[in-house]
Amino acid sequence: MEPFINIRALIIDMDGVLWHGDQPMPGLTDFFQTLREQQIRFILATNNASLTQEQYVIKLAQMGVQVTRDEILTSSMATALYLSKHNNPAESRVFVIGEDGAKQPLLDHGFTLTKLYELNDDKDNPNMGADIVVCGKDSTLSWDKLATATLNIRAGAQFIGTNADTTLPTERGLTHGNGAILAALQAATGITPTIIGKPEPIIYQQALALLDVDPAQTVAIGDRLETDILGAVRTGIRSLMVLSGVSTEDDFKTTDYRPTWVMPDIRAVTQALKN
Repeated sequence: MEPFINIRALIIDMDGVLWHGDQPMPGLTDFFQTLREQQIRFILATNNASLTQEQYVIKLAQMGVQVTRDEILTSSMATALYLSKHNNPAESRVFVIGEDGAKQPLLDHGFTLTKLYELNDDKDNPNMGADIVVCGKDSTLSWDKLATATLNIRAGAQFIGTNADTTLPTERGLTHGNGAILAALQAATGITPTIIGKPEPIIYQQALALLDVDPAQTVAIGDRLETDILGAVRTGIRSLMVLSGVSTEDDFKTTDYRPTWVMPDIRAVTQALKN
């Protein structure tokens, strides 16, 4: 591996890197203290669209880490920004499978959110349906939500996935991720979603713009080879994979790409930054 040098900024994944569910990783506070001491800028960029910026700030504070809203970028924020550049928010209706974190950025950009079974088949109100369906992680997922999304997509709504992670690391182990929900909707509609989060470069490019640091001096940290690391490769920046989440070194056998560095966890990253 190349020397761990020339690093002025980090783009850091959260699930599997900083915590499992509500359980912080060992060395979490020391990791962030080191970043502050060495004046290394960072963006916490996550595919998990369930929480808002404010909720992530609170979650980290409860773990003893202080960050600002501007240091957090979620796939739902990236999705709202992307959609606002390709649609007129004032004239666009969106049905969301997702939680507050998926909905609030869309509202902030001026989109109108539709409710369950608001569809274009209403003879008295023919334009009640959604122009866009956005699907993100949703712990309150229901038959009705899936049905409403399916009906809107089959009626011609754009199909957008905040991310395509098929699994999610939690304190209980790996469970289904947003990719599993997208697969169900794709099976029901025959439509492939447009994905905004990693491994697509969109969210990394937005993070780089926020950091305003030379990409050659920026490193992406993640635990998932097929999203965090592949996204960094596609963006053209260096990457570091920690083995505290989803992917293992055995996964390298089935890919034609790999991270610049591999380390056990953020404690090892902290030590490398100090050396």
